[in-house]
Amino acid sequence: MTTTDRSALVGGARRIVVKVGSSSLTTAEGGIDPARVRQLVEVVASVRDGAEVVLVSSGAIAAGLAPLGMGRRPRALAAQQAAASVGQGLLAHRYQEEFARHGIVTGQVLLTVDDVTRRAHYRNAHQTFAKLLELGVVPIVNENDTVATSEIRFGDNDRLAALVAHLVHADLLVLLSDVEGLYDGPPSQPGSQLIPLVRSEDDLASVTIGPAGSSGVGTGGMTTKVEAARIATGAGIDVVLTSADRAAAALSGAEVGTLFRATGKRRPTRLLWLAHATSGQGTLTLDAGAVRALVERRASLLPAGITSVDGGFVAGDAVDLHGPDGALVARGLVNFDADELPALLGRSTRELKAALGAAYEREVIHRDDLVLL
Repeated sequence: MTTTDRSALVGGARRIVVKVGSSSLTTAEGGIDPARVRQLVEVVASVRDGAEVVLVSSGAIAAGLAPLGMGRRPRALAAQQAAASVGQGLLAHRYQEEFARHGIVTGQVLLTVDDVTRRAHYRNAHQTFAKLLELGVVPIVNENDTVATSEIRFGDNDRLAALVAHLVHADLLVLLSDVEGLYDGPPSQPGSQLIPLVRSEDDLASVTIGPAGSSGVGTGGMTTKVEAARIATGAGIDVVLTSADRAAAALSGAEVGTLFRATGKRRPTRLLWLAHATSGQGTLTLDAGAVRALVERRASLLPAGITSVDGGFVAGDAVDLHGPDGALVARGLVNFDADELPALLGRSTRELKAALGAAYEREVIHRDDLVLL
């Protein structure tokens, strides 16, 4: 891809999601670096004339470390949540002040997985973003670390950014890190080369992807960024990965970092979140006929096709569906509690209605709440 092509692609993006990591906003000791935040805001403000921007920002936990006297990011969830509680307000206030210098209003959007996988919630999330952008507000997005439990966490903001990009119908996702881009080996290793363009999964076949960095304030690494790029490009969104100090060049369409070209088409938003933002709270094992019905006919899952139930889930939770050989087939939002299902297995919905009432004449998982994996 030529510089002209890259410039046209970025310049043609009318809605952009920009994600910035903790290490690009804070010091290694914890605490917000005002100069780094100001530099980022100046870049985002500069593209606002031609595009709407959603900013996915890490840094809440890191920002809370110094005020709480913590030397490094704690491992315990409760301590992380305490740091996030202190740091999120500091981070939001800093963004508010810096964007105000440019006459831009910001709005804070804190998400949990629950907000975007349950049917009653994800539409509201989409509508909130749409109204904020309509009003000219820059949404500042982060995971709600203060209340998210280990079972309902996105895990990293790279993946969150990819899913938000899909949720807001973005044209472009820009992942800003402390690394210039994707290399074919560890960047510190002599001979490693920057990969300027990734057209498909084949271009990643020979790439050695390293772990998280050593800053001690973030959770992501190149693995999470490549996974985020896979999610976004598979949903029809182009991705640019580069370092935070090259943000201005990236958003002007310059040949910096790595460009991942879109490989797929947009899919129903909630199913994308279900596939990539949840983990099964239990397991349903299916017989071969039920597997064929799901895969070949895209049918709903009925009690008759389930052979066993494992886990302590409740109605509305995500559960994994395994075939008779134990292979993971799909994930879906279940309509029954775990303790209700054993009495229903192998029985038709007509039989269940006659024996237990009309409330039991329904799918265990409706096809609209199910995604093949």
